[in-house]
Amino acid sequence: MNIQEQGAAAEGAGTAAPAAVLIATCVSTLVVNANTSAVSILLPAISEDTGMSLDALQWAVTGYSLVGAAVIVTSGALGDVFGRRLVFLGGLVLFIVSCVLIALSDSGGGVIAGRAIQGAAGATILACGMSLLSVSTSGEGQVRAVTLWGGASAVGAAAGPLLGGLLVDGTGWQGLFWIDAAVALACVPITLKGVAESRDPTRSRSIDFAGTVLIAAVLAPALLALSEGAEWGWTSAAVLGCFAVAAVSCVAFVAVERRVEAPLVDLRLLKDRVLIGATVGILLSAGVINGLMYLVSLYFQNPATLALSPFEAGLATLPATVGLIAVTPLVPRMVQLLGIGPVIALGFAAATAGCVLLGFVQGDWRYAAFVLPLVLLAAGLGFVNGPASSASTSTVSAADVGAASGISNMARYIGAAAFTAAVATVNATVGADRLAEGDGAADALAAGLSGACLLLAIASGVGMLLSVLAVRARRRRVGPGAYGAAAASHAHTVHVGGT
Repeated sequence: MNIQEQGAAAEGAGTAAPAAVLIATCVSTLVVNANTSAVSILLPAISEDTGMSLDALQWAVTGYSLVGAAVIVTSGALGDVFGRRLVFLGGLVLFIVSCVLIALSDSGGGVIAGRAIQGAAGATILACGMSLLSVSTSGEGQVRAVTLWGGASAVGAAAGPLLGGLLVDGTGWQGLFWIDAAVALACVPITLKGVAESRDPTRSRSIDFAGTVLIAAVLAPALLALSEGAEWGWTSAAVLGCFAVAAVSCVAFVAVERRVEAPLVDLRLLKDRVLIGATVGILLSAGVINGLMYLVSLYFQNPATLALSPFEAGLATLPATVGLIAVTPLVPRMVQLLGIGPVIALGFAAATAGCVLLGFVQGDWRYAAFVLPLVLLAAGLGFVNGPASSASTSTVSAADVGAASGISNMARYIGAAAFTAAVATVNATVGADRLAEGDGAADALAAGLSGACLLLAIASGVGMLLSVLAVRARRRRVGPGAYGAAAASHAHTVHVGGT
Protein backbone atom coordinates (compact mmCIF):
# COMPACT_ATOMS: atom_id res chain seq x y z
CA MET A 1 0.00 0.00 0.00
CA ASN A 2 1.52 3.36 -1.01
CA ILE A 3 1.50 6.54 1.05
CA GLN A 4 -1.58 7.95 -0.66
CA GLU A 5 -3.52 4.73 -0.09
CA GLN A 6 -2.46 4.65 3.55
CA GLY A 7 -3.63 8.23 4.00
CA ALA A 8 -6.97 7.48 2.39
CA ALA A 9 -7.44 4.43 4.59
CA ALA A 10 -6.64 6.44 7.71
CA GLU A 11 -9.07 9.15 6.68
CA GLY A 12 -11.77 6.56 6.05
CA ALA A 13 -11.19 4.88 9.41
CA GLY A 14 -11.23 8.26 11.09
CA THR A 15 -10.75 8.79 14.81
CA ALA A 16 -12.37 6.38 17.24
CA ALA A 17 -14.02 7.73 20.37
CA PRO A 18 -11.97 7.45 23.58
CA ALA A 19 -13.42 4.88 25.97
CA ALA A 20 -14.23 7.45 28.65
CA VAL A 21 -16.15 9.62 26.19
CA LEU A 22 -18.15 6.64 24.96
CA ILE A 23 -18.94 5.47 28.48
CA ALA A 24 -19.91 8.91 29.80
CA THR A 25 -22.06 9.92 26.84
CA CYS A 26 -23.72 6.57 26.13
CA VAL A 27 -24.46 5.69 29.77
CA SER A 28 -25.82 9.15 30.53
CA THR A 29 -27.97 9.07 27.37
CA LEU A 30 -29.26 5.65 28.34
CA VAL A 31 -30.25 6.76 31.84
CA VAL A 32 -31.89 9.99 30.63
CA ASN A 33 -33.96 8.14 28.04
CA ALA A 34 -34.86 5.38 30.48
CA ASN A 35 -36.05 7.99 32.94
CA THR A 36 -38.06 9.80 30.26
CA SER A 37 -39.82 6.69 28.99
CA ALA A 38 -40.55 5.34 32.47
CA VAL A 39 -42.38 8.28 33.99
CA SER A 40 -45.79 7.65 32.43
CA ILE A 41 -45.75 4.12 33.91
CA LEU A 42 -45.08 5.62 37.35
CA LEU A 43 -47.87 8.21 37.32
CA PRO A 44 -50.66 6.04 38.81
CA ALA A 45 -48.41 5.08 41.74
CA ILE A 46 -47.30 8.70 42.22
CA SER A 47 -50.94 9.79 42.14
CA GLU A 48 -51.87 7.25 44.78
CA ASP A 49 -49.01 8.29 47.08
CA THR A 50 -49.32 12.05 46.70
CA GLY A 51 -53.07 12.40 46.26
CA MET A 52 -52.70 14.48 43.10
CA SER A 53 -54.96 13.56 40.20
CA LEU A 54 -53.55 11.99 37.06
CA ASP A 55 -54.86 14.94 35.04
CA ALA A 56 -52.69 17.30 37.09
CA LEU A 57 -49.71 14.95 37.10
CA GLN A 58 -49.53 15.05 33.30
CA TRP A 59 -47.48 18.21 33.97
CA ALA A 60 -44.72 15.88 35.14
CA VAL A 61 -44.52 14.84 31.48
CA THR A 62 -45.37 18.08 29.68
CA GLY A 63 -43.29 20.22 32.07
CA TYR A 64 -40.22 18.12 31.30
CA SER A 65 -40.65 18.64 27.56
CA LEU A 66 -41.54 22.32 27.93
CA VAL A 67 -38.32 23.13 29.76
CA GLY A 68 -36.33 20.88 27.45
CA ALA A 69 -37.63 22.80 24.43
CA ALA A 70 -36.55 26.08 25.98
CA VAL A 71 -33.00 25.04 26.90
CA ILE A 72 -31.93 22.41 24.33
CA VAL A 73 -30.29 24.93 22.00
CA THR A 74 -29.05 27.18 24.78
CA SER A 75 -27.29 24.32 26.57
CA GLY A 76 -25.49 23.42 23.35
CA ALA A 77 -24.45 27.05 22.91
CA LEU A 78 -23.21 27.23 26.50
CA GLY A 79 -21.09 24.15 25.85
CA ASP A 80 -19.61 25.66 22.69
CA VAL A 81 -18.66 28.85 24.55
CA PHE A 82 -17.72 27.76 28.08
CA GLY A 83 -16.68 24.17 27.48
CA ARG A 84 -18.73 21.15 26.51
CA ARG A 85 -17.34 18.97 29.28
CA LEU A 86 -18.06 21.65 31.90
CA VAL A 87 -21.66 22.13 30.80
CA PHE A 88 -22.13 18.37 30.42
CA LEU A 89 -20.99 17.94 34.03
CA GLY A 90 -23.41 20.68 35.05
CA GLY A 91 -26.19 18.72 33.36
CA LEU A 92 -25.22 15.56 35.25
CA VAL A 93 -25.21 17.39 38.59
CA LEU A 94 -28.58 19.00 37.83
CA PHE A 95 -29.98 15.60 36.85
CA ILE A 96 -28.80 14.08 40.15
CA VAL A 97 -30.36 16.95 42.11
CA SER A 98 -33.65 16.59 40.25
CA CYS A 99 -33.76 12.82 40.90
CA VAL A 100 -33.17 13.35 44.62
CA LEU A 101 -35.81 16.09 44.77
CA ILE A 102 -38.39 13.87 43.07
CA ALA A 103 -37.57 10.81 45.17
CA LEU A 104 -37.92 12.80 48.41
CA SER A 105 -41.12 14.58 47.35
CA ASP A 106 -44.31 13.77 49.22
CA SER A 107 -46.45 15.99 47.00
CA GLY A 108 -47.34 16.03 43.34
CA GLY A 109 -46.10 19.61 43.10
CA GLY A 110 -42.64 18.51 44.19
CA VAL A 111 -42.60 15.78 41.54
CA ILE A 112 -43.66 18.24 38.83
CA ALA A 113 -41.02 20.78 39.91
CA GLY A 114 -38.35 18.08 39.95
CA ARG A 115 -39.35 16.93 36.50
CA ALA A 116 -39.12 20.48 35.15
CA ILE A 117 -35.55 20.67 36.49
CA GLN A 118 -34.94 17.26 34.97
CA GLY A 119 -36.05 18.59 31.58
CA ALA A 120 -33.26 21.15 31.67
CA ALA A 121 -30.76 18.54 32.88
CA GLY A 122 -31.73 15.96 30.29
CA ALA A 123 -31.57 18.44 27.42
CA THR A 124 -28.11 19.57 28.57
CA ILE A 125 -26.79 16.03 28.87
CA LEU A 126 -28.06 15.06 25.43
CA ALA A 127 -26.91 18.22 23.67
CA CYS A 128 -23.43 18.44 25.17
CA GLY A 129 -22.93 14.67 25.29
CA MET A 130 -23.52 14.37 21.56
CA SER A 131 -21.22 17.34 20.91
CA LEU A 132 -18.47 15.72 23.01
CA LEU A 133 -18.87 12.53 21.04
CA SER A 134 -18.80 14.36 17.71
CA VAL A 135 -15.69 16.44 18.36
CA SER A 136 -13.69 13.47 19.65
CA THR A 137 -14.35 11.31 16.56
CA SER A 138 -14.22 11.49 12.78
CA GLY A 139 -14.91 9.36 9.71
CA GLU A 140 -15.91 5.76 10.31
CA GLY A 141 -15.02 6.18 13.98
CA GLN A 142 -17.76 8.77 14.28
CA VAL A 143 -20.26 6.53 12.51
CA ARG A 144 -19.51 3.70 14.96
CA ALA A 145 -19.69 6.02 17.97
CA VAL A 146 -23.00 7.59 16.92
CA THR A 147 -24.44 4.16 16.16
CA LEU A 148 -23.49 2.98 19.64
CA TRP A 149 -24.92 6.16 21.15
CA GLY A 150 -28.17 5.63 19.25
CA GLY A 151 -28.25 2.04 20.47
CA ALA A 152 -27.80 3.21 24.06
CA SER A 153 -30.67 5.64 23.53
CA ALA A 154 -32.87 2.86 22.23
CA VAL A 155 -31.98 0.49 25.07
CA GLY A 156 -32.81 3.20 27.58
CA ALA A 157 -36.13 3.93 25.90
CA ALA A 158 -37.01 0.23 25.87
CA ALA A 159 -35.80 -0.55 29.39
CA GLY A 160 -37.35 2.48 31.10
CA PRO A 161 -40.97 1.29 31.35
CA LEU A 162 -39.87 -2.22 32.31
CA LEU A 163 -37.46 -1.03 34.97
CA GLY A 164 -39.88 1.59 36.25
CA GLY A 165 -42.71 -0.92 36.51
CA LEU A 166 -40.50 -3.49 38.21
CA LEU A 167 -39.29 -0.96 40.76
CA VAL A 168 -42.81 0.29 41.52
CA ASP A 169 -43.79 -3.26 42.42
CA GLY A 170 -40.60 -3.86 44.42
CA THR A 171 -39.32 -0.61 45.97
CA GLY A 172 -41.93 2.01 45.19
CA TRP A 173 -41.85 4.58 42.39
CA GLN A 174 -39.02 6.46 44.11
CA GLY A 175 -36.61 3.60 43.39
CA LEU A 176 -36.21 4.56 39.72
CA PHE A 177 -35.00 8.04 40.60
CA TRP A 178 -32.53 6.82 43.23
CA ILE A 179 -31.03 4.41 40.70
CA ASP A 180 -30.90 7.10 38.01
CA ALA A 181 -29.15 9.46 40.43
CA ALA A 182 -26.57 6.79 41.28
CA VAL A 183 -25.82 6.03 37.61
CA ALA A 184 -25.50 9.72 36.76
CA LEU A 185 -23.21 10.19 39.76
CA ALA A 186 -20.98 7.38 38.50
CA CYS A 187 -20.59 9.26 35.19
CA VAL A 188 -19.11 12.30 36.94
CA PRO A 189 -15.64 10.91 37.83
CA ILE A 190 -15.43 9.18 34.45
CA THR A 191 -16.05 12.52 32.74
CA LEU A 192 -13.63 14.40 34.99
CA LYS A 193 -10.83 11.91 34.50
CA GLY A 194 -11.18 10.77 30.90
CA VAL A 195 -13.03 13.41 28.84
CA ALA A 196 -11.08 16.30 27.37
CA GLU A 197 -12.52 19.79 27.37
CA SER A 198 -13.51 21.31 24.03
CA ARG A 199 -14.95 24.61 22.84
CA ASP A 200 -15.84 26.31 19.59
CA PRO A 201 -13.46 29.29 19.38
CA THR A 202 -15.18 30.61 16.25
CA ARG A 203 -18.60 30.90 17.86
CA SER A 204 -19.87 34.21 19.19
CA ARG A 205 -19.82 34.36 22.99
CA SER A 206 -23.30 35.85 22.94
CA ILE A 207 -25.95 33.55 24.48
CA ASP A 208 -29.62 34.15 23.69
CA PHE A 209 -31.03 33.89 27.21
CA ALA A 210 -33.93 36.20 26.29
CA GLY A 211 -34.97 33.79 23.57
CA THR A 212 -34.84 30.91 26.03
CA VAL A 213 -37.15 32.71 28.46
CA LEU A 214 -39.53 33.75 25.69
CA ILE A 215 -39.80 30.18 24.32
CA ALA A 216 -40.94 29.13 27.80
CA ALA A 217 -43.30 32.12 27.92
CA VAL A 218 -44.88 30.99 24.66
CA LEU A 219 -45.23 27.33 25.58
CA ALA A 220 -46.24 27.47 29.25
CA PRO A 221 -49.48 29.49 28.90
CA ALA A 222 -50.40 27.73 25.66
CA LEU A 223 -50.02 24.31 27.27
CA LEU A 224 -51.89 25.49 30.37
CA ALA A 225 -54.78 26.58 28.15
CA LEU A 226 -54.75 23.25 26.33
CA SER A 227 -54.71 21.34 29.62
CA GLU A 228 -57.41 23.32 31.42
CA GLY A 229 -59.53 24.61 28.54
CA ALA A 230 -62.24 21.98 28.90
CA GLU A 231 -62.67 22.73 32.60
CA TRP A 232 -62.29 26.51 32.44
CA GLY A 233 -64.25 26.89 29.19
CA TRP A 234 -62.55 27.48 25.86
CA THR A 235 -63.90 31.02 25.65
CA SER A 236 -63.25 31.89 29.31
CA ALA A 237 -61.11 34.86 30.26
CA ALA A 238 -58.46 32.54 31.72
CA VAL A 239 -58.03 30.50 28.54
CA LEU A 240 -58.15 33.50 26.23
CA GLY A 241 -55.70 35.27 28.53
CA CYS A 242 -53.27 32.33 28.33
CA PHE A 243 -53.41 32.33 24.55
CA ALA A 244 -52.94 36.11 24.52
CA VAL A 245 -49.82 35.84 26.68
CA ALA A 246 -48.49 33.14 24.38
CA ALA A 247 -49.18 35.27 21.29
CA VAL A 248 -47.51 38.36 22.75
CA SER A 249 -44.52 36.26 23.84
CA CYS A 250 -44.28 34.83 20.32
CA VAL A 251 -44.17 38.31 18.80
CA ALA A 252 -41.53 39.34 21.33
CA PHE A 253 -39.52 36.19 20.55
CA VAL A 254 -39.46 37.02 16.83
CA ALA A 255 -38.38 40.59 17.60
CA VAL A 256 -35.56 39.38 19.85
CA GLU A 257 -34.35 36.77 17.38
CA ARG A 258 -34.04 39.42 14.67
CA ARG A 259 -31.72 41.53 16.81
CA VAL A 260 -29.49 39.23 18.86
CA GLU A 261 -26.03 38.30 17.63
CA ALA A 262 -26.44 34.53 18.09
CA PRO A 263 -30.19 33.81 17.96
CA LEU A 264 -31.79 30.72 19.43
CA VAL A 265 -33.65 30.30 16.13
CA ASP A 266 -32.10 31.75 12.99
CA LEU A 267 -35.23 33.14 11.33
CA ARG A 268 -33.43 33.25 8.00
CA LEU A 269 -33.51 29.45 7.90
CA LEU A 270 -37.29 29.40 8.19
CA LYS A 271 -37.49 30.37 4.52
CA ASP A 272 -36.23 26.90 3.58
CA ARG A 273 -39.34 24.83 2.80
CA VAL A 274 -37.49 21.53 3.14
CA LEU A 275 -36.28 22.45 6.62
CA ILE A 276 -39.78 23.59 7.60
CA GLY A 277 -41.42 20.44 6.20
CA ALA A 278 -38.91 18.15 7.91
CA THR A 279 -39.18 20.04 11.19
CA VAL A 280 -42.97 19.80 11.17
CA GLY A 281 -42.58 16.09 10.49
CA ILE A 282 -40.23 15.75 13.46
CA LEU A 283 -42.65 17.70 15.68
CA LEU A 284 -45.59 15.52 14.64
CA SER A 285 -43.60 12.30 14.99
CA ALA A 286 -42.38 13.14 18.48
CA GLY A 287 -45.82 14.36 19.48
CA VAL A 288 -47.66 11.27 18.28
CA ILE A 289 -45.34 8.71 19.90
CA ASN A 290 -45.12 10.60 23.21
CA GLY A 291 -48.85 11.25 23.32
CA LEU A 292 -49.66 7.62 22.61
CA MET A 293 -47.21 6.23 25.18
CA TYR A 294 -48.72 8.54 27.80
CA LEU A 295 -52.25 7.37 26.98
CA VAL A 296 -51.66 3.64 26.83
CA SER A 297 -49.47 3.58 29.95
CA LEU A 298 -52.41 4.89 31.97
CA TYR A 299 -55.08 2.93 30.12
CA PHE A 300 -53.31 -0.40 30.62
CA GLN A 301 -53.06 0.14 34.39
CA ASN A 302 -56.58 1.40 34.99
CA PRO A 303 -58.56 -1.08 37.14
CA ALA A 304 -61.63 -0.61 34.92
CA THR A 305 -59.82 -1.68 31.74
CA LEU A 306 -56.83 -4.04 31.61
CA ALA A 307 -55.83 -3.61 35.28
CA LEU A 308 -52.18 -4.43 34.55
CA SER A 309 -49.54 -4.00 37.22
CA PRO A 310 -46.90 -1.29 36.57
CA PHE A 311 -44.41 -3.93 35.44
CA GLU A 312 -46.97 -5.59 33.17
CA ALA A 313 -47.86 -2.19 31.72
CA GLY A 314 -44.19 -1.54 31.03
CA LEU A 315 -43.89 -4.91 29.36
CA ALA A 316 -47.03 -4.18 27.35
CA THR A 317 -45.39 -1.12 25.73
CA LEU A 318 -42.41 -3.19 24.58
CA PRO A 319 -43.83 -4.12 21.13
CA ALA A 320 -43.91 -0.41 20.25
CA THR A 321 -40.27 0.08 21.20
CA VAL A 322 -39.18 -3.14 19.51
CA GLY A 323 -41.04 -2.16 16.35
CA LEU A 324 -39.34 1.21 16.30
CA ILE A 325 -35.88 -0.28 16.82
CA ALA A 326 -36.42 -3.11 14.34
CA VAL A 327 -37.00 -0.79 11.39
CA THR A 328 -33.94 1.36 12.08
CA PRO A 329 -31.48 -0.81 10.07
CA LEU A 330 -33.92 -0.76 7.13
CA VAL A 331 -34.07 3.03 6.91
CA PRO A 332 -30.82 3.65 4.95
CA ARG A 333 -31.70 1.13 2.24
CA MET A 334 -35.26 2.44 1.97
CA VAL A 335 -33.95 5.98 1.56
CA GLN A 336 -31.54 4.87 -1.15
CA LEU A 337 -34.32 3.07 -3.02
CA LEU A 338 -37.18 5.55 -2.63
CA GLY A 339 -35.76 8.84 -1.41
CA ILE A 340 -36.35 10.68 1.84
CA GLY A 341 -39.79 12.15 1.08
CA PRO A 342 -41.47 8.86 0.09
CA VAL A 343 -39.99 7.05 3.12
CA ILE A 344 -41.35 9.73 5.44
CA ALA A 345 -44.76 9.48 3.75
CA LEU A 346 -44.72 5.68 4.11
CA GLY A 347 -43.84 5.98 7.79
CA PHE A 348 -46.63 8.43 8.51
CA ALA A 349 -49.07 6.24 6.57
CA ALA A 350 -48.25 3.28 8.83
CA ALA A 351 -48.56 5.48 11.92
CA THR A 352 -51.91 6.80 10.71
CA ALA A 353 -53.16 3.25 10.23
CA GLY A 354 -52.08 2.33 13.76
CA CYS A 355 -53.86 5.35 15.25
CA VAL A 356 -57.03 4.66 13.23
CA LEU A 357 -57.12 1.07 14.50
CA LEU A 358 -56.81 2.32 18.07
CA GLY A 359 -59.66 4.72 17.35
CA PHE A 360 -61.98 1.68 17.34
CA VAL A 361 -61.01 0.65 20.89
CA GLN A 362 -63.81 -0.75 23.06
CA GLY A 363 -63.98 -1.22 26.79
CA ASP A 364 -63.81 -5.01 26.47
CA TRP A 365 -60.63 -5.08 24.35
CA ARG A 366 -57.91 -7.33 25.72
CA TYR A 367 -54.23 -6.59 25.37
CA ALA A 368 -53.72 -8.66 22.19
CA ALA A 369 -55.90 -6.20 20.26
CA PHE A 370 -53.42 -3.39 20.98
CA VAL A 371 -50.27 -5.12 19.70
CA LEU A 372 -50.68 -4.61 15.95
CA PRO A 373 -51.65 -0.90 16.21
CA LEU A 374 -48.74 -0.22 18.55
CA VAL A 375 -46.24 -1.94 16.27
CA LEU A 376 -47.62 -0.23 13.17
CA LEU A 377 -47.46 3.18 14.78
CA ALA A 378 -44.02 2.87 16.31
CA ALA A 379 -42.44 1.21 13.27
CA GLY A 380 -43.95 3.86 11.03
CA LEU A 381 -42.48 6.65 13.12
CA GLY A 382 -39.14 4.85 13.02
CA PHE A 383 -39.23 5.36 9.25
CA VAL A 384 -40.04 9.05 9.76
CA ASN A 385 -37.54 10.20 12.32
CA GLY A 386 -34.13 9.43 10.81
CA PRO A 387 -34.93 10.66 7.28
CA ALA A 388 -36.72 13.74 8.64
CA SER A 389 -33.70 14.55 10.81
CA SER A 390 -31.46 14.23 7.76
CA ALA A 391 -33.80 16.27 5.55
CA SER A 392 -33.84 19.08 8.11
CA THR A 393 -30.16 19.75 7.40
CA SER A 394 -29.93 18.53 3.80
CA THR A 395 -30.53 21.84 2.04
CA VAL A 396 -28.72 24.27 4.35
CA SER A 397 -25.08 25.26 4.12
CA ALA A 398 -22.43 23.54 6.22
CA ALA A 399 -22.24 26.63 8.42
CA ASP A 400 -25.99 26.40 9.15
CA VAL A 401 -26.21 22.68 9.96
CA GLY A 402 -25.91 23.26 13.72
CA ALA A 403 -28.63 25.94 13.68
CA ALA A 404 -30.95 23.77 11.59
CA SER A 405 -30.36 20.82 13.90
CA GLY A 406 -31.17 23.03 16.88
CA ILE A 407 -34.52 23.99 15.33
CA SER A 408 -35.34 20.31 14.82
CA ASN A 409 -34.38 19.45 18.40
CA MET A 410 -36.58 22.19 19.77
CA ALA A 411 -39.47 20.98 17.61
CA ARG A 412 -39.05 17.49 19.04
CA TYR A 413 -39.57 18.73 22.59
CA ILE A 414 -42.41 21.07 21.60
CA GLY A 415 -44.23 18.22 19.86
CA ALA A 416 -43.90 15.99 22.91
CA ALA A 417 -45.21 18.68 25.27
CA ALA A 418 -48.07 19.94 23.09
CA PHE A 419 -49.41 16.55 22.07
CA THR A 420 -49.25 15.10 25.57
CA ALA A 421 -51.26 18.05 26.87
CA ALA A 422 -53.73 17.84 23.98
CA VAL A 423 -54.40 14.10 24.16
CA ALA A 424 -54.68 14.24 27.95
CA THR A 425 -57.38 16.91 27.59
CA VAL A 426 -59.29 15.01 24.89
CA ASN A 427 -59.03 11.76 26.81
CA ALA A 428 -60.30 13.29 30.06
CA THR A 429 -63.05 15.39 28.45
CA VAL A 430 -64.52 12.63 26.29
CA GLY A 431 -64.32 10.14 29.15
CA ALA A 432 -66.06 12.50 31.57
CA ASP A 433 -68.81 13.24 29.03
CA ARG A 434 -69.46 9.55 28.47
CA LEU A 435 -69.60 8.91 32.22
CA ALA A 436 -72.12 11.73 32.55
CA GLU A 437 -74.22 10.09 29.84
CA GLY A 438 -74.37 6.90 31.90
CA ASP A 439 -71.68 4.75 30.28
CA GLY A 440 -69.70 2.34 32.42
CA ALA A 441 -66.17 3.19 33.48
CA ALA A 442 -64.49 0.87 30.94
CA ASP A 443 -66.57 2.19 28.02
CA ALA A 444 -65.96 5.80 29.08
CA LEU A 445 -62.21 5.24 29.30
CA ALA A 446 -62.20 3.52 25.91
CA ALA A 447 -64.13 6.43 24.40
CA GLY A 448 -61.57 8.86 25.79
CA LEU A 449 -58.70 6.84 24.36
CA SER A 450 -60.51 6.54 21.02
CA GLY A 451 -61.03 10.30 20.76
CA ALA A 452 -57.39 11.00 21.60
CA CYS A 453 -56.18 8.42 19.07
CA LEU A 454 -58.31 9.99 16.35
CA LEU A 455 -56.53 13.27 17.08
CA LEU A 456 -53.21 11.47 16.69
CA ALA A 457 -54.44 9.88 13.45
CA ILE A 458 -55.22 13.34 12.06
CA ALA A 459 -51.75 14.54 13.06
CA SER A 460 -50.11 11.55 11.37
CA GLY A 461 -52.22 12.10 8.27
CA VAL A 462 -51.09 15.72 8.14
CA GLY A 463 -47.51 14.51 8.39
CA MET A 464 -48.07 12.18 5.46
CA LEU A 465 -49.37 15.05 3.33
CA LEU A 466 -46.59 17.43 4.35
CA SER A 467 -43.90 14.88 3.53
CA VAL A 468 -44.02 16.12 -0.04
CA LEU A 469 -42.11 19.16 1.23
CA ALA A 470 -39.09 16.93 1.79
CA VAL A 471 -39.07 15.63 -1.77
CA ARG A 472 -36.22 17.95 -2.74
CA ALA A 473 -34.07 16.02 -0.27
CA ARG A 474 -34.63 12.87 -2.37
CA ARG A 475 -31.74 10.40 -2.44
CA ARG A 476 -29.46 12.60 -0.35
CA ARG A 477 -27.09 10.72 1.91
CA VAL A 478 -28.49 10.39 5.41
CA GLY A 479 -25.92 11.22 8.04
CA PRO A 480 -25.08 8.89 10.93
CA GLY A 481 -26.69 11.18 13.49
CA ALA A 482 -30.05 10.62 11.84
CA TYR A 483 -29.95 6.92 12.64
CA GLY A 484 -29.10 7.58 16.24
CA ALA A 485 -32.21 9.73 16.25
CA ALA A 486 -34.25 7.04 14.55
CA ALA A 487 -33.29 4.52 17.20
CA ALA A 488 -34.82 6.66 19.93
CA SER A 489 -37.27 8.94 18.21
CA HIS A 490 -39.33 9.69 21.30
CA ALA A 491 -36.29 10.51 23.37
CA HIS A 492 -35.24 13.76 21.69
CA THR A 493 -31.72 12.74 20.84
CA VAL A 494 -30.27 14.53 17.85
CA HIS A 495 -26.96 16.34 17.42
CA VAL A 496 -26.89 19.97 18.54
CA GLY A 497 -24.27 22.57 17.89
CA GLY A 498 -21.19 22.89 15.82
CA THR A 499 -17.83 21.23 16.10
